[in-house]
Amino acid sequence: QVQLVESGGGSVQPGGSLRLSCVIARPIFFLKSIAWYRETPGKARDFVASISWEGTSNYADSVKGRFTITRDNNRNVVSLQMNGLKPEDSGVYYCNRAVNPVPQWGRGTQVTVSL
Repeated sequence: QVQLVESGGGSVQPGGSLRLSCVIARPIFFLKSIAWYRETPGKARDFVASISWEGTSNYADSVKGRFTITRDNNRNVVSLQMNGLKPEDSGVYYCNRAVNPVPQWGRGTQVTVSL
């Protein structure tokens, strides 16, 4: 059973924008903080941003001021608006709980930032 579905990735030039979305099964989503993570080859998944049920957000220092995380608690969707993209933002982006991620991750969505 698919419980985390990420979408919205693509290839953009530096300075461009993308909007990622994640549809999450209700039992995972309800009342929980949700985070976006980024995976690059040879590295563990790094925290990018999170948002609590009430809407409090946190960001990695590298994306502050450029990325915005939002959630729709009625539709079980968390989004990540990414502006001013840099090559170092490239990677596969995943969503999951911010605390105690569920073991079965989604397939992620690829973001590539290059000239």
